[in-house]
Amino acid sequence: MTTALPTARTARPRVEGDWLFVPMPQPHCPVRLFCFPHAGGDATAYTPLARALAPAAEVWALRPPARGGRSRHPMPADFDALVAAVTEALTPHLTGGDGGRFAFYGQSFGALLAYEVARALPADRRPELVVAVGAPSPAEWSGRASRDLDASELLRLTGLEESVRAHPDLAELALGAIRADLAVSATYRHRPHAPIGSALHALAGADDPMLATTGLAGWAAHTRGAFSHRVVPGGHLLATVDRPGPADLLISLLTSLPADPQVPAAPRHASREQ
Repeated sequence: MTTALPTARTARPRVEGDWLFVPMPQPHCPVRLFCFPHAGGDATAYTPLARALAPAAEVWALRPPARGGRSRHPMPADFDALVAAVTEALTPHLTGGDGGRFAFYGQSFGALLAYEVARALPADRRPELVVAVGAPSPAEWSGRASRDLDASELLRLTGLEESVRAHPDLAELALGAIRADLAVSATYRHRPHAPIGSALHALAGADDPMLATTGLAGWAAHTRGAFSHRVVPGGHLLATVDRPGPADLLISLLTSLPADPQVPAAPRHASREQ
């Protein structure tokens, strides 16, 4: 009797080294999507998204230090050191399923980190697509950081305060992780650079209290590839531990990538939809 392979919904989650979590392993998916959490977020927030994307893409979520299963691991000293550590951790896994294809998805602080990690990779090993959610462009990030949000305010603005209010211990853990990420974020300094060649899609929730959706177009200057932007229903965070986020949009973006990654990207365009 032939034993069937586990389906996408029965495969066990696994951890890859210190930095990566695979909520729903799918060894034969066409695309690997690396997901970067928001400030204070953890890899498990992308479990609902992983379910929703199966079998179009396999989610590999970043496990930042100073939270969850890495609570005893110190955060790198500054943003550049964090980028270097993440780049080193991801590099052996940039093979993306059967086709060797991969993309990045990041929310808020994770969007900035995803972009800078993409830029740190060799030009021939960068993701085909970067999706930046709920974040100003890198050139505009320093002005945003100068607002000096404290951890409690950020927890409220991200819409997660209600989730932890009834659990003081959980709230303190969440605040500690946010503080660690805000400290690293404050060290970020944008340096003029050549734009990357990856396709780039900037996305924001219509009810995001932290980002003016009219500012999404600023991301266009950071890529030579296809560019688009969109406003969708939602707040600052779209994918969370309670909801998958823009799964249908991501499937559309991932399945519309050129069949041959070496084929030049489609002409750049920008769109804004409500």
